[in-house]
Amino acid sequence: MPSSHPRKRIIVAITGATGAEIGICLLQTLRKLNVETHLIISKWAAETIKYETDYTPAAVKALADFSYNSHDLAAPISSGSYKVDGMIVVPCSVKTLAAINAGICDELITRAADVCLKERRRLVLSVRETPLSEIHLRNMLDVTRAGGIIAPPVVGFYTKPASVEDVVCQMVGRLLDLFDLDSGNFERWNGINNKI
Repeated sequence: MPSSHPRKRIIVAITGATGAEIGICLLQTLRKLNVETHLIISKWAAETIKYETDYTPAAVKALADFSYNSHDLAAPISSGSYKVDGMIVVPCSVKTLAAINAGICDELITRAADVCLKERRRLVLSVRETPLSEIHLRNMLDVTRAGGIIAPPVVGFYTKPASVEDVVCQMVGRLLDLFDLDSGNFERWNGINNKI
């Protein structure tokens, strides 16, 4: 059956965990790939954006096709009848991870994630925390068993990154691989013989 929307449609959620730059780069890359984006920024993500980056929350919202208040449970993306290709939460705080695992849908990020799980749509959580407690690990395991994908923002040192931007681009590229989207802006592993 053909898709009811011509472009890929992805929800991007940015939570208050450190690493807001990854979410921003993801939005920029999705725009270049002509993917329709639906953005949710949590209250603490807005503070993290101001602290960690040169962006304002308003400037980040302007990168998305649609942006929602995190308390707007009447937003289109809060319903399973609104078709999306999936959702990426980056960075994903362990608080958000725990709420998703518990099925707590008291705000839009967790509700949209819950919808993706129940509708069997792709849900990717880029959990940003270290070290990880047993509670964190159990939550990750349970979300994985429910159909989500845990994709922490891990550095690929084989790319020999020269800057933070290189690291962020590689992380974004790996997230987009999960949606069969090629960012085209990071070096892929090609075997050790091609590196020597």
